[in-house]
Amino acid sequence: MGKKSFVKDYMTKDVISVSPETKTTDIIKLMQKSHHNSYPVVKDGKLVGMVTAFDIVAKEDSETVSGIMSTKLVVANQNLSINDASRVMFRRGISRMPVVDTDGTLVGIITNTDMVRSHIERSTPNKVEYFKKTMEQLYGIKTTLRHMPVETKKLRPTQDRVYADELEGRAYELEKGLAEPAIVVKTGDRWILVDGHHRAVASTQRGYETVDSYVVDLGTDIKLGMEKTADKAGIKTFDDIEIIDDDKHPLIALTESMQDQESKGDD
Repeated sequence: MGKKSFVKDYMTKDVISVSPETKTTDIIKLMQKSHHNSYPVVKDGKLVGMVTAFDIVAKEDSETVSGIMSTKLVVANQNLSINDASRVMFRRGISRMPVVDTDGTLVGIITNTDMVRSHIERSTPNKVEYFKKTMEQLYGIKTTLRHMPVETKKLRPTQDRVYADELEGRAYELEKGLAEPAIVVKTGDRWILVDGHHRAVASTQRGYETVDSYVVDLGTDIKLGMEKTADKAGIKTFDDIEIIDDDKHPLIALTESMQDQESKGDD
């Protein structure tokens, strides 16, 4: 299934930032020169806000950035996956998302353009074939591939969480017959769900008895690494999967909550 991509692999590290004391007139000049329409606002290395062309036009006249910048931001940790970052940005209509480390220091920015680049680079001609060959090389076996419905109750999930908004999207695709098949490994008498957890959970929620799947049959009983990991995490059925909203993602934060924590620490 290829290497998982993270925000740190695609973000721009050399970020043009401004300070709360930067004059509004200087921001306008900067926008004309750099052709960007938004900038992170940094004080002592920490991200404190974002200023956009919209802020300059729509808000009351202010001599400096501090009077017009937005302080309630969605920020990402650089270890957030590209998939999760793109979902958050799309859902919230954000074109540029600041990237911070654990203490709020600005380390980069990720943009819509970066997202497009990552998706183009990662799309393999045939994910299933790639996975099948990987299994064969890894275990020195010959596998068979079948496209077939698999009983939902037989599937063993290997992922501990799914996202509420993506579940909605997959449910819509299932209803319209547009959902991509899941990828399942048959090892011994077990059916391990490798890819397609959102599709499978959406199917379960809607009472579908089967999930359209590409089944890679190992022809033998091998305990997969992902199966061992699922065992350790106690994930045996779809009931064990947590459904979370993007805002609760461990690698996504809202700056106001970060600032609240800091102020509590100062008390």
